Amino acid sequence: MRTGFIAAVAVAGLLAGCAPQVPRLADGEGQQPAGFPDAYYRQAALRGQPVYEVDPASSLVVIEVRRGGALAHLGHDHVVASHDIHGYVAPADGRADLYLPLDRLVVDERDLRAEAQFDTQPSDEAIAGTRGNMLEKLGAGKQPYALVGVRGVDIDAAGSRLSATITLNGITRAMPIPAQIVLAAEEVNVTGRVTLEQTSFGIVPFSILAGALQVQDQVSIRFRIRARRMAL
Repeated sequence: MRTGFIAAVAVAGLLAGCAPQVPRLADGEGQQPAGFPDAYYRQAALRGQPVYEVDPASSLVVIEVRRGGALAHLGHDHVVASHDIHGYVAPADGRADLYLPLDRLVVDERDLRAEAQFDTQPSDEAIAGTRGNMLEKLGAGKQPYALVGVRGVDIDAAGSRLSATITLNGITRAMPIPAQIVLAAEEVNVTGRVTLEQTSFGIVPFSILAGALQVQDQVSIRFRIRARRMAL
């Protein structure tokens, strides 16, 4: 059912008129993917609709990549993070569009490895090699952004699920993403976790020695997105 979400949006819309607002980036500052629907959100805000802009400084996406194979003990698990998420949320439309530049991904930050409870620590040289190999497999040279689109939120006894699409390596997949949504006048906070398969996006996981040492196809993604009321 969507009724709970719609009711929450209605309350937030009433509160939003007195919400603290944050300055927008100047036109042309930074880069966006081609065709990113920035104008859609600007127009919605001009109509008086509450629109929220993602705050990269307090948002985070963490990808846990685990090793596999008979010789897995010789390898390392890895954690990949983005601290550079951008985009917008329009709760009244049940819509959000986000993007993150792949060349800003960070590999194996110590704090995040500790949170993931990984039991090894790769060298700086190994981390650099992992990052280079990752960007090549992601096709970052030709497809420099990962994109997330949300076109609705379903709420039932099991919780909230985002009706989302993820675009990576030039391939778009639709998937429901379980999430916790906290909607207020001044900001929206969305947290959750989802598992996806790299091969679904045309990415061939690293493998050597006939698969005796490999990267598992499934990766676990957890995210924390904070978006604040946008001012024009």
